[in-house]
Amino acid sequence: MNSNTAILLMHCPDQMGLVATVTDFLQRNNGNVISLDQHVDRDAARFFMRVEWELEGFSIPPHKIDEFFGTLIGHKNQMQWRLFFSDQRPRMAVFVSKMSHCLYDILQRYVSGEWNVEIPLIVSNHESLRYIAERFDIPFRYFPVGKDNKAEVEAAQVQLLREEKIDFIVLARYMQILSEDFVREFPNQIINIHHSFLPAFKGARPYHSAFNRGVKIIGATGHYVTSDLDEGPIIAQNVTRVTHKDAVEDLVRKGKDLEKTVLAEAIWLEIQHKILVYGNKTIVFE
Repeated sequence: MNSNTAILLMHCPDQMGLVATVTDFLQRNNGNVISLDQHVDRDAARFFMRVEWELEGFSIPPHKIDEFFGTLIGHKNQMQWRLFFSDQRPRMAVFVSKMSHCLYDILQRYVSGEWNVEIPLIVSNHESLRYIAERFDIPFRYFPVGKDNKAEVEAAQVQLLREEKIDFIVLARYMQILSEDFVREFPNQIINIHHSFLPAFKGARPYHSAFNRGVKIIGATGHYVTSDLDEGPIIAQNVTRVTHKDAVEDLVRKGKDLEKTVLAEAIWLEIQHKILVYGNKTIVFE
């Protein structure tokens, strides 16, 4: 839709009347709801909701909505919430190493206008993909990382990301393990992609290990990064079948296709503000 909208993501202890309370708040202030999705986790007795409404004619100014909602509804119901506006384009930084398939896919979707997002910079621990950044006219920042300078490099990266007002980070096959200190700076703001063989097939050659085991299905997982390696909240996943006729090269080819599409799905959901994290799980709204 062309009109500017506001989006509220919220969760709180479950109780009767929460949907009515929120929609009544919007209706009383002349808000036209265009999307509403809610979920109750009965085991956790937790209520989750995403609501989007048009701002044209809404009686509360955008800069006051958060304050009004908190005073009238949020605090009373022990809610945690986040407010977004559709005319504010998220700023996404892309981290890469030497593999280009995810980066090319991201940039194609970016330049085609498929995603309402800005990419102010590409960060890498190798020079290998600089030519791609230059081809798309995106600043490329090279940070060589070793055991002796990891803390120093990450501190410089954090400073750069803050200066560029980055909203979230995408690890497009960035082959470096981020430290706990780095991850702590961007909670639920770093999206990673990995093959779904983990933890069964760890290491640098997972497709070869899977081939040697004769697997019949391969997959990819997009998730938020936490201090527990590859165990953060899962955003998106997909699989494809393989057979004994597939060579290692076929597994790699099929795996790369999955990695691209699953990472793109995770990024799309992030841009659309359709993900709520609770504990180590996600609620992904339709």
